[in-house]
Amino acid sequence: MSNNHIKIWNNCLQILRDNLPTVSFKTWFEPIVPLRLEGSILTIQVPSPFFYEYLEEQFIDILGKILKKEIGKDAKLEYNVIIENNQHSDRKPLTNTFPSKNNYTLKSNQDKFISSQENRLIPNPFVVPGIKRLHIDSQLNEDFTFSNFIEGECNKLARTAGIDISQNPLKTIFNPLLIYGGSGLGKTHLVNAIGNEIVSKFPDYVVLYVSSNKFMTQFVESIRNKNINDFINFYQALDVLIIDDIHEFSGKEKSQEIFFQIFNHLHQNKKQIIFTSDKPLSSLSGIENRLISRFRWGLTAKLDFPHYETRLEILKRKIYTNGIELDSKILDFLASNITNNIRDLEGVLITLLAQSTLTKKKITIDLARKIVSELVKSNQKEIDNPFIIKVVSNFFDIPVKELLSKTRKREIVQARQIAMYFAKNCTNNSLSKIGREIGQKDHATVLHASRTVKNLMDIDKEFKQNIEDIEHIIKK
Repeated sequence: MSNNHIKIWNNCLQILRDNLPTVSFKTWFEPIVPLRLEGSILTIQVPSPFFYEYLEEQFIDILGKILKKEIGKDAKLEYNVIIENNQHSDRKPLTNTFPSKNNYTLKSNQDKFISSQENRLIPNPFVVPGIKRLHIDSQLNEDFTFSNFIEGECNKLARTAGIDISQNPLKTIFNPLLIYGGSGLGKTHLVNAIGNEIVSKFPDYVVLYVSSNKFMTQFVESIRNKNINDFINFYQALDVLIIDDIHEFSGKEKSQEIFFQIFNHLHQNKKQIIFTSDKPLSSLSGIENRLISRFRWGLTAKLDFPHYETRLEILKRKIYTNGIELDSKILDFLASNITNNIRDLEGVLITLLAQSTLTKKKITIDLARKIVSELVKSNQKEIDNPFIIKVVSNFFDIPVKELLSKTRKREIVQARQIAMYFAKNCTNNSLSKIGREIGQKDHATVLHASRTVKNLMDIDKEFKQNIEDIEHIIKK
């Protein structure tokens, strides 16, 4: 029996190996088995219907060119798709002529085969047994719900979008949803709340929360154990995928490539994808542009530093939940002096309660001051007018001396107004001091500058993005 089909396929593999990323080659071509060559028709065996579909969607052009080179201009490729249910073993294999005139999909070929995913268990990276319909541990923290996520101006957009998704998953326009903001502002709480609400309302949906680091660890292990196709199949079978800290993908090219494939499959099938990041998209370095562009398809929502009223409400809810009473002056002190993030706020409160319980001492304002001084103040960066001036100057590449001068050049005036805006919102300095230190202006000029910046943010998306990027630099 002639082995021409093996020789030809090996020639094809050599060309593919030289023209594709290693992970793509190993994932999509090493599992293929050449079966026979009849005239100009090469038959190959692929592991699953999805495998066939993906080859058609992603590699049809390069496969066509290579086969024409190896076999001739009339080259055809026939797919023998493995069907695990024996009652369908007499079905004819799928065929396609190069160049492809149609991109076959699973839906358009349902009369030709039955998806293997319906007839076998998909190995689960979390090692949770499945039955027929994929059943997994969602990895969600059940303590994180909408009911204990306090709404404020700092999180209103993100929380509202999250509620909309949880009420109408797989049909919302907020796909993907990217929630970003500094550490300790509630990103993980919010995405878990979305997932918990979906699980509660739609128990048949397959929901998974996973950190990006865990995703990458599973990916590496799947390569080591030679079951990468099972890894891909598992993630592509989800209805809702929540990935925390997407910025951790920075510089991880192979992980980004495999995630790109998973993202495309889920999004094309209208499955919900939710991310968190500690940076805005414009500041995500080391992430491929094609991924960034896809992240922009849905909604990007920022979690800001909570205002005083929100911080106070968080404290009140926390002590109410724990059945504890605290003097309003102590709550006011904590809400006024812990402005960095919610995690610090809750950490100080827990420490206060613990010390009071262990030492049998009453919680006083002096004790509160001591705890705040020890746990928070030493960790907070000093934000003052000179620091803000330096950040704004560096961002717009304007010398500090020129920003503080009396010049009326439009770009200088706008940078000066932005510096005043941040000084007003990020420091405890008086308006008079801000004006005096930023261009020798009066308090009325500072108020006007702040209003101007807010108005421009409402009408100019690029300007708003610049403000958000500067804020991230100042508060990171």
